[in-house]
Parts: sequence; C-alpha cells; structure tokens
Amino acid sequence: MSRRIAVIDFETNGASPGRDCRATEIGVALLEDGRIVGRYQSLINAGVWIPPMIERLTGISNVMLRDAPPPAVAMAEAARFVGDTPLAAHNASFDRKFWDYELAQLGLARKQDFACTLLLSRRVLPQAPDHKLGTLARWLSLPDTGRAHRALADAEMAAQLLCHLQGELSRRYGARLADHSQLCGMQKVSAAKISQYLQAQAG
Repeated sequence: MSRRIAVIDFETNGASPGRDCRATEIGVALLEDGRIVGRYQSLINAGVWIPPMIERLTGISNVMLRDAPPPAVAMAEAARFVGDTPLAAHNASFDRKFWDYELAQLGLARKQDFACTLLLSRRVLPQAPDHKLGTLARWLSLPDTGRAHRALADAEMAAQLLCHLQGELSRRYGARLADHSQLCGMQKVSAAKISQYLQAQAG
C-alpha cells in the first residue's frame, strides 16, 4: 500500500480566493515513507496584481508573472501531478481554499482530505515557541529548503516537518509512521487525547 502524501503550498496575492485574489505560485512535494520522491512547481499568471507588500514577502513580482502559464495550464498540471494522492499543507485551511477554488475554475473538485501540519504540530509539539512553519523549521533544525514564502521551498519544509511529526509519534507511542487518515483524525483531537486515539486505532 502506498503511503504517499502530496504536501502543497500556494503563494497568492491576498487572503481569500476570488476574481481579484488568486494563486501566483504553487509548489508540491510528494512524500513517501519519510522522503521526498517528487516535486512540482510553477508560477501562475491569473491576471491579478501583486501588491508591493506581498512582493517583498514572497519575492514574486508582477514582472515575473508576465510569462508564467495561466491557471488553466499550471493548475491542470498540478492536479495531474497530485492525482488522488492524499493532501497536506501547513495551515491547510488557507491552501485548501485556494486549491478548491482553482480546481473549480477547471470544473474539477477535490476528493481527498487535507492533513494540516500546523494543527498537528500544536498537538505533538505544544512546547514549540510558536507554530509558524519557519519557526518550527529553525527550532527543529530541519534541512534548509530555500527561500521562505516561495511555494516549493515551503512545501518541502512542510514535508520535512510532517516527517518529523510522524517520527515523533512513532518514537512516543511505538506506532508505525502514522498514515494520512490517522493524521487527519489526530488533528481533530486534543494533545492529551492523542495516545488514546492511537490506541483506539490500533485496536
């Protein structure tokens, strides 16, 4: 049975998808049994304006998007790359709404759930200084994946974090690497109840 998970990240020009707020970059890291086995990245030209603040944060400029593929091309490629692989993201509620919105523009709909490394880190690593992706990566000394707030670098960083969380769960509870469905279940229970949840799953 494949234990592959597609960890995705979007860069966007705003917080909520709509006519004037779209994805400007997507990155996907395919994670399988603790290592990244595939990558996809593309800038996206949806004809929207990137405000200076967002440009400073991401390094993605309006000039860079001029020759980028339109969403109909980039998102179709990303959707084919992911297929029916289970999904994960850091702060998945953000990436999920852009994934769903951009798929809807193609007449497609998501079938798989999202695991959220932000929610999981709050439960597995409550002692962390905070649960931002960059903070966790530095605190855990995860491998450097490149510039923060670029889609593939952040997707790979979230994938490294997910590997760490799976390993931590395995060390603490003697379980195999938690699969995607278990991760989705764990992010809905409190930190105090994770052991009880895993015991119920094993039973």
